[in-house]
Amino acid sequence: MSTSGPDVTISTLTPRATATHRAIITEVTVTPVAFADPPLLNSVGVHEPFALRAIVVVRTADGVYGLGETYGDEAHVTRLNRAAALLIGADAFNINQISALVAESLLEDQGLGGHGTGGMVTTTSLQDRVLSAFDVAALDIQGKILGVPVSTLLGGAVRDEVAFSGYLFYKWAGHPGQSPDAWGGAVDPAGIVAQARKMVNDYGFTALKLKGGVFEPEIEAATIEALREAFPEMPLRIDPNGVWTVQTAIKVGKRLEPVLEYLEDPCLSIADNAAVRAAVNLPIATNMCVVSFNDVPPAIAAGAVDIVLSDHHFWGGLRRSQGLASIAETFKLGLSMHSNSHLGISFAAMIQLAAATKNIDYACDTHWPWKLASDDVIVPGVLEIKDGSVKVPTKPGLGVELDEEALERMHQQYLKCGLTKRDDTTYMQSIQPDFQLTTPRW
Repeated sequence: MSTSGPDVTISTLTPRATATHRAIITEVTVTPVAFADPPLLNSVGVHEPFALRAIVVVRTADGVYGLGETYGDEAHVTRLNRAAALLIGADAFNINQISALVAESLLEDQGLGGHGTGGMVTTTSLQDRVLSAFDVAALDIQGKILGVPVSTLLGGAVRDEVAFSGYLFYKWAGHPGQSPDAWGGAVDPAGIVAQARKMVNDYGFTALKLKGGVFEPEIEAATIEALREAFPEMPLRIDPNGVWTVQTAIKVGKRLEPVLEYLEDPCLSIADNAAVRAAVNLPIATNMCVVSFNDVPPAIAAGAVDIVLSDHHFWGGLRRSQGLASIAETFKLGLSMHSNSHLGISFAAMIQLAAATKNIDYACDTHWPWKLASDDVIVPGVLEIKDGSVKVPTKPGLGVELDEEALERMHQQYLKCGLTKRDDTTYMQSIQPDFQLTTPRW
């Protein structure tokens, strides 16, 4: 019996393939910043002259840095700093370790008070909203070390550009005592149509969303109808931020059934939105009644929601947002993204996540056009909305780089503006003393 056979080459794995990647965190800085914000009206008041964000920079022993961005309210910044102190010595490749340390930092949170993320959504998970910026920064570090974009770390890009909707707001021409801004006023249907034309002309948006809850529902319905006349083929949405009663939402929903792509948060509770959905032939979207994993089972059981508007700042970062996407796919829910006033780090994170999330069914929200081009902490030139979409950065990590001088300038702007939390209601009442915060309002 012959023992001869084909030559066999035995090889060993290269050190690169067998090495355990580590990126030991040696420094974490949390810097609150402020940037100019127009007087955008909403159900709780009006945006103040400056919006607040916190910029997280995580550095490793090898000199690699990762970027995260989140809300800049004082209570949130305090929590971020507590977590940052515990992350020294952690491994940026070990998100589980980072999550555990964030949870540990919150054990003595009693007495701090304040939700810390401004705006109207106050039922998100405390741990998830603190974790988010560190998760993004860690993924940025991982991508840089491995030489791949974050979308690759999230499973691989399924699209090379991400579609966004034009986000329309009723607004004043300028803040009291200031000159009118470049957008001008929009306090009626004609003003919103003019604003939409500028949005579409400047950015090429192929979907439009109106922030409602500001004027009587009949006026806002007429605004949507005016938009339909001006843009016959454009997908349209309206978001009254939960200030309509069930009866009002059903009435307006039936009126706008032929016009809307979806109706967002007509009411505030799962039960009320379920009642609206049962009566109106329109998909119901939300970023207010489903904002944490605990909210998902009751919303699905009630049939309250067709589309979840995810937000990695609420849901614990990019990896946990992918968990939400899997749930949406399993239960055949639509998926898109919610936005608040943000800078380029958050925008880049949204884009990387959307690039790797196959079941993003609708153009995502963004406040990007409302920000001055000069107000940002990243080196410009990477992120641009063209034809309603943004090309996904392909450089390692998030694909954006920190502008240290801009970060310092915007931190000084934070110190000078005197704001420590977002408070649209108090600002509105300083201008219109009779304004009352009521939910539902109509």
